[in-house]
Amino acid sequence: MPDDLSTDTVDILAIDQSVITSTGSAGFGITASGFVAKPYARLLAEKLATARALLGDDLDLTGGSVIRKLLEVTALEDARTWAALASWYDNSFVVSATGAALDRLGEELGLPRPHEVAHGQVTLTLATALPDDVPTLTLPRGARMLTAGGHHAALDETVVLSAASPQRTVAVSAFYPGPEHNLDPAAEPTERLERWHPNDPSLADLFALEERLAVPVVTITHAEPLTGGELRWPDVRYREVALRAPRSLWRVDAIEFAVSLIPGVRQVVVRDSWSGLDLSESVFGGFRFVERLFSTERDIASPYFVSVLVAPTPAALWEGPDGLRAAVEAEIEDLRPISIFPRVERAQEVGIGIAGLLTVEGLPLPAGSTDVVNASSPARALKVRLLDRVRAYVEGLRFGEPVRWAEVLHALMNEPGVADVTDLRLLRYPPGLDVVDLTDLATVDDLETFSCGENIRLLPTQVPVLVDDDTRLVVA
Repeated sequence: MPDDLSTDTVDILAIDQSVITSTGSAGFGITASGFVAKPYARLLAEKLATARALLGDDLDLTGGSVIRKLLEVTALEDARTWAALASWYDNSFVVSATGAALDRLGEELGLPRPHEVAHGQVTLTLATALPDDVPTLTLPRGARMLTAGGHHAALDETVVLSAASPQRTVAVSAFYPGPEHNLDPAAEPTERLERWHPNDPSLADLFALEERLAVPVVTITHAEPLTGGELRWPDVRYREVALRAPRSLWRVDAIEFAVSLIPGVRQVVVRDSWSGLDLSESVFGGFRFVERLFSTERDIASPYFVSVLVAPTPAALWEGPDGLRAAVEAEIEDLRPISIFPRVERAQEVGIGIAGLLTVEGLPLPAGSTDVVNASSPARALKVRLLDRVRAYVEGLRFGEPVRWAEVLHALMNEPGVADVTDLRLLRYPPGLDVVDLTDLATVDDLETFSCGENIRLLPTQVPVLVDDDTRLVVA
């Protein structure tokens, strides 16, 4: 021990070591596991031990003494200082920063915290009677709507209109994020959602019916404003994006990251080879390693192509000047290295459905036949919640990842009120004939039912999409 330390300092250090031994405390400050702040109890114990050593063991340090109250106040202030130091340390790193500190770290990466999309409601009404051969009209989740001012919005749920149910109030969300898409029809008439997007392929049945009847079929009534576009992403979501942000411009990660932030992109992956070695090359099988170099520098004057596989959201339009393909190509134009050209491809979307028998407990279901029970409001609301749970799982899967039967069962059983799920089966709705691989042996029927416990396997270019159909979920 150094000679220049005073007796009081030596005593305090000894007391401090004694407290460490008695409380089992580890090191404090910056440690291998991060910043460890001294807790209030530790600080108070140190001060009480120091007071006894300096003023005697007979010092009154009971709960009502003045000296103890003074020591408690100073220990509390010291604990606040330690907490502030811990917060300052944690806010220095993306993995642990929160709030404004995370904003500053994201801005250093060139990634300001994005806005949320606005949400609201519209009322859809049948403007004319449906023909006898068209008893119902289905408007799918993601169907796009427009305002006179060029704002875009989409349905947040699938809507079925019929003679028995000619009007529905449905949830909608703005397609683009930001406060400028808080559409308020009362304040600005050009922000009123009033027509369907003419290039939306999911509305082909509606457009065909309007052309057949020569009159509008479904009217949109937008009275209440959309709200929430001024909000920013929560810390958890923003932190995940900031951690994925590439630190170099000339990387595949930079293209994937930039494309992933485009509105309407669900997933994206950039690949320069789908099948490994290119067997079509003339040099394959005849390369003499003794006589030739393993590789040479790439000729920057020769073009090189990469594939950008994009899985769109239900509300995204692929083609057209305001389509997703054009937006992706424009975004990566300044990111691609010289003489490297991307091929933007759309992923094959495979529809996934579920069928099974539900045993329910604790819900106010009416008495009667199975049809009466399943047509009741509590049963329909339960099925909507179950589909939302399964959708959250399915839409989180990556390209080519199988849809697992056990995961779907787990999602259903986690819903309060569901006591059992029996005869659960996964359903596969293959893509249209324009994207079906004729070399694939899979069936191309409208619906393929898998056996109980069987997973649905997908190709590397396919992504699952949940079909909004709860008719095969039966409350027994």
